[in-house]
Amino acid sequence: MAPILAPYDPVAANATSFLQPPNAMHWLGTDAVGMDILSRVLYAPRIDVAIALGGTAASVLIGTSLGLWVGYYAAAGGIREILSFGIMRVADVMQAFPVFVFAIALVASLGQSIQTLLVAIAFVNAPIYLRLMRNQALAARRLRYVEAATVAGLSPVRIMLRHILPNSAGPLLAQASVNIGWAVLLTASLSFVGAGVRPPTPELGSMIAAGFQNVVTGQWWPSLVPGIALAAIVLGFSLVGESLEVLTDPVKVRELVHDVNLHKAARTKP
Repeated sequence: MAPILAPYDPVAANATSFLQPPNAMHWLGTDAVGMDILSRVLYAPRIDVAIALGGTAASVLIGTSLGLWVGYYAAAGGIREILSFGIMRVADVMQAFPVFVFAIALVASLGQSIQTLLVAIAFVNAPIYLRLMRNQALAARRLRYVEAATVAGLSPVRIMLRHILPNSAGPLLAQASVNIGWAVLLTASLSFVGAGVRPPTPELGSMIAAGFQNVVTGQWWPSLVPGIALAAIVLGFSLVGESLEVLTDPVKVRELVHDVNLHKAARTKP
């Protein structure tokens, strides 16, 4: 909706209207080069959320695939168990580095671009889904329906894709929603230090970086407004993740339905 709602071009600078406070012409004011902050805040999530969605989707695909394989063959013996052990040790090494420093190192080595940000987000998030899916697969291998599928002669790939993965999707979806918000924050953080999206492309982190120096002189709007927008996006995805965690857990759904029924009964009781 940004092209419809934005009153100005998000990258159009106007030297005669720089650092204007919120007014009738610019509802959220202008920045140091005269660009309308409302228009840029409306356009910025198109970049941040798109990068977060793409990077998180890649990390879910890579981490879930490896975690499913590692969890299923963790105690299989032979070369498969050795490979499973090796993959987990590589994941340990990746998670030993601070995430932000690791992402900056990837950007520095691969070059500054949106594609590099996608790779960085996918790379730093993949071990999370690897470990989560591994634990789910280890638990599912001991359940009766997996044993029945094995006795029925189904191939390991079919058992993993048809039986283990669908029954383990709930925690993955909840974690993915939380990680999308975290990926938005990581993208903004990299742009804030100059390693992410380059100006004048509207992006929340670079907008905060360009405006924070003016806060000490009283011009708070170039930095505070995109900061509030960034906090709202991250909070929104976190709340969605918590909701998915409840809705994909049968026990919690039954408890929720029970509480709702008790509330209705209490309201209708004379």
